[in-house]
Order: sequence, then structure tokens, then C-alpha cells
Amino acid sequence: MDIAIEGKDVSRLTAALKARGYREVIRHSQWNFELSDDCGRQVDVHSFVLGSDGNVEKGVMYPTESLTGTGTISGHAVRCVSPEWMVKFHSGYELKEKDFKDVSALCEKFGIKLPQEYVQFKNSS
Repeated sequence: MDIAIEGKDVSRLTAALKARGYREVIRHSQWNFELSDDCGRQVDVHSFVLGSDGNVEKGVMYPTESLTGTGTISGHAVRCVSPEWMVKFHSGYELKEKDFKDVSALCEKFGIKLPQEYVQFKNSS
């Protein structure tokens, strides 16, 4: 699971996950790191700081318009990155089978056209 979270909330999230057996396995930067547990579940944390104008001013530089999605986790409403932006964010790097699975699921669920760079995976399935 990828999580985009305000920097002010990172320590609370990290403490909650560590209490459930997660540990940091990769630190990409101050603003991006991964936690994993012994069952292989993984959380990729992307943090940022919002300025007084509501725009991201530090950290992972999410376009403001990408932070307009809504969803639910265990019955709780949450703000999230919109599905269209999640698909856009899964491009421009060396793609893996897990990226194809993530993007395919998003495209199918939300009626988004599968990006051309993923067709190679679809054809080999």
C-alpha cells in the first residue's frame, strides 16, 4: 500500500505500524520510506508539508490537484490521491509485474484506459 501523508503525521503512523510488527526496510529519502512486516505486507510512505495556501511546499511534491480523491478504509472516509493520478504516478520508471497488477486494478475499477507502456505485460499474461 502507498500512503501519502502530511509530515506532521508520520511519527504517529510509524508508531502505529511498528506496534503491529512493521519495521523500516528501505529509506529512499527523508520524505519517502518503506515499512514491512513478517507476512510480507508493505507500506510505502510518501510524506509532504502543505503550505498555508494548501499547496505542497516540501517533501514528495504531489500536484495539489492529485490530492482530491476520496475513499474508505475499514469504513472510515479518507482523502487520497485520485485514481487518475495514481495511474500517472505509476509511469516513467522501470516497470515490474506488481506495477502492472496495481495499475490494471485501478484502470478496471475506475474505467481508466490502460497506459500504453503496460500493454507489454497484458500481452504476456
